[in-house]
Amino acid sequence: MLRLPRYRYHRPENLEAALELLARHEGSAMPIAGGTDLVPNMKQGLFEPEHLVALRGIAALRGIDVVERSDVGDDAVPEHWPARELRIGAGVTLAEVAAHPLVREHAPSLAEAAGRVAGPQLRNAGTIGGNVCLDTRCTYYNQTFFWRKSLGFCLKKDGDTCHVTKVGRKCVAAHSADTPPVMMTLGASVELASAEGSRTERLGDFFVADGIWNTVRRPTELVTAVRVPLAPPRRFAAYEKMRQRNSIDFPLLSIALAGELEEDGRVRELRMVVSALGSRPRIVSGLEKIAVGERPSDELVDAVAERAHAQSHPLDNIIVDPEWRRAMVPVHVARALRRAWSLPAHERAA
Repeated sequence: MLRLPRYRYHRPENLEAALELLARHEGSAMPIAGGTDLVPNMKQGLFEPEHLVALRGIAALRGIDVVERSDVGDDAVPEHWPARELRIGAGVTLAEVAAHPLVREHAPSLAEAAGRVAGPQLRNAGTIGGNVCLDTRCTYYNQTFFWRKSLGFCLKKDGDTCHVTKVGRKCVAAHSADTPPVMMTLGASVELASAEGSRTERLGDFFVADGIWNTVRRPTELVTAVRVPLAPPRRFAAYEKMRQRNSIDFPLLSIALAGELEEDGRVRELRMVVSALGSRPRIVSGLEKIAVGERPSDELVDAVAERAHAQSHPLDNIIVDPEWRRAMVPVHVARALRRAWSLPAHERAA
């Protein structure tokens, strides 16, 4: 039986009290909302906090509403996009995100991604904020203490060696969350708060290439909400997830894309993120050279799929052959594009 380590459980009544507790116990405290990832990791000895700060009862972290956009005038957001956005509290469960009418209307690809996280029991407990902050995963990390000790531990926890790359001081544990890649393609941002104040970060800038701690969030900060701009005219979007068991597993590969068509049906913009291969979601570059000004077609689907394939280099951090995972990139990119553009289904060769 895997047992939890000893800890003290705090139940603050409001956000300010939660932030104060995290600041007071800096280095020994962790926040817990649904606990669907944190509790198993604690049982495996991956996290050993002396204090847990419960977030479930904090009203300020709940709610899904359409609000005025906070970044109007920001160069990162096209001027013609609506001046409103969807604000989702970090404590909203994934099941609520998947089913909420505002999310399904304004960000259907996000609703789809949230609805494909794990199984229904975990979606009823896990939160959107927890999914944004999900710990990276690796074959050599997500194991029991006995297993890791027998191997000699790893760079991410208790050791000084990366068993994947065998060299260097950089952890390459994989980003495995479903919703962040989708929100990146939709131009989303996250609100962060600490006892020292608050700030907002573009989700594309939130993740860093460090498998040990792959976000810019400080341990004393909380993600309090995510903000997703409302869809511009003629937006298209899609999400594809490959996993061993469709009922519950983490992704072996995930593809998120979004863009916009011109009035004449030509592609005005296309953004794509490939994830579950490295320690942060990868933005596929150069798509504007291939897609902008073109009409959706079989040839364009193949060109975009090959571009994504060329930029995807999975490592041996998951117990599935990395070359097979790479071969599946263009397959799932093609599926996502065909769904987004309503093109007839056509299975390309891997």
